Amino acid sequence: VTLQRGMAERNASVAEDQRFEVRIGINLGEVIVEDDDRYGEGVNVASRLQQLAEPGGICVSEKVSKEVRQKLAFAFEPMGEQRVKNIAEPIYCYRVNLQLRRAAPVGRLASLELPDKPSIAVLPFTNMSNDPEQDTFVDGLTEDLITDLSRSAGLFVIARNSTFVYKGRPVDVRLTARDLGVRYVVEGSARRAAGRVRVNAQLIDAIGGDHIWAERYDRSLEDIFAVQDEVTAKIVEALVGRLAGQPARKRPTSLEAYDLCVQARGVSFQTGLGAREARILLEKAIGLDPDYAEAHC
Repeated sequence: VTLQRGMAERNASVAEDQRFEVRIGINLGEVIVEDDDRYGEGVNVASRLQQLAEPGGICVSEKVSKEVRQKLAFAFEPMGEQRVKNIAEPIYCYRVNLQLRRAAPVGRLASLELPDKPSIAVLPFTNMSNDPEQDTFVDGLTEDLITDLSRSAGLFVIARNSTFVYKGRPVDVRLTARDLGVRYVVEGSARRAAGRVRVNAQLIDAIGGDHIWAERYDRSLEDIFAVQDEVTAKIVEALVGRLAGQPARKRPTSLEAYDLCVQARGVSFQTGLGAREARILLEKAIGLDPDYAEAHC
């Protein structure tokens, strides 16, 4: 935690292209030591937890959470059961919230204290298309909205790994907000067909149950990045106010390159074959848009 907080302070004072972010996974289990090698279930699970952590974040197993949750002054946000490579059973894991003090431990679904600044969770948007293959596109919209909102220093935004636990599940907004330790929730849906995209988004105050903002967009598919920017701006304005000098996010010039990168996100860490497939997708994206930063990640 000290390391990640120190890295966050360091990154806040340097240019974006000079920032250095690490992911940390922590597990409690058997470790086999042979010379300089460390392996075993404890190491394997920790490695998978590290992949689930967000950049600059920490992900821990339920074993770790139970051991330390009453001894440390920060909260553990439930991420639900996660299936990971080469581990037979799902792992129930938690995201360490570096900014919150822990709430009183009342079991797995205990309420978390709200942070000082507006806190928000973006739930996975629903794919309203008849084509299941558009799930990847819709997930990409959700992920990009989370990323865009995270760029606002005035908001506390829950990570993608925590909110995607709720994908495809009926959601009670108040309970979900309580479990994630936020006050505000964004819900939405998207339909992509015949060169057009329809996006519905709404911002909800989970405590009061009020709809703060809602909008429906019916645009050409080429305008999807403008829609993302507008949704982000409306949410930030509603919760924080107008922000002067907020740098614009660099968008791809090729929608096809964007689609390829979104597809690559879903296969990068699944299998060795998936990693090779992701590399092929990203290389194609670079060929279409050499300046698109995500394609080089």
